[in-house]
Amino acid sequence: MPVLEGGTLDEAHAIVARYPEGRERSAIMPLLYLAQSVEGRVTREGLQEVARLLGLKTAEVEAVATFYTMIRLRPTGTHVVSVCTNLSCALRGANDVYEAAHLAAGIPRDEELSDDGVITLHEEECLGACEKAPVVSVDFVYHDDVTPERITRMIESLRAGQIPTPSRGEPMRDFRAASRVLAGLEVEQEVDT
Repeated sequence: MPVLEGGTLDEAHAIVARYPEGRERSAIMPLLYLAQSVEGRVTREGLQEVARLLGLKTAEVEAVATFYTMIRLRPTGTHVVSVCTNLSCALRGANDVYEAAHLAAGIPRDEELSDDGVITLHEEECLGACEKAPVVSVDFVYHDDVTPERITRMIESLRAGQIPTPSRGEPMRDFRAASRVLAGLEVEQEVDT
């Protein structure tokens, strides 16, 4: 079953059209985000479709996808919680925050996806906000000065369907919605029934 079909294929063509003729390969990242917004990750089929759309080899698209941690190639939860453990964050307690996140999410240390599929926990090399350490992102939106107690509350909130208020910016509904935003697209509104 195609990843990019119907209205999503139209969005893919609109993304490619943003770039000048001869520079279409610049659309790789937004197209990967679009595929990720559909499937919750980028599958082999998604890689192949992006490559076909741009006239590239799948390996060229995969080389980009495997470089960036924001592109998920593995099964991913509804929400991605990334804990920065680089030097500044580590010095201010990030390792304790990361351990508390594992406990709160019920994810063993060598895994990253909760059994209920709600949380993907990711150790990030650097989130680039050292002055606010330790920093955590939830669906790519930052939370500053996070403590073990706070990460526990954040994960409990996510499980309850409530998005924690970030330190700056607007919260994302979930990982797929965040991927649409990163593709440069509007987030589809949820319909209450």
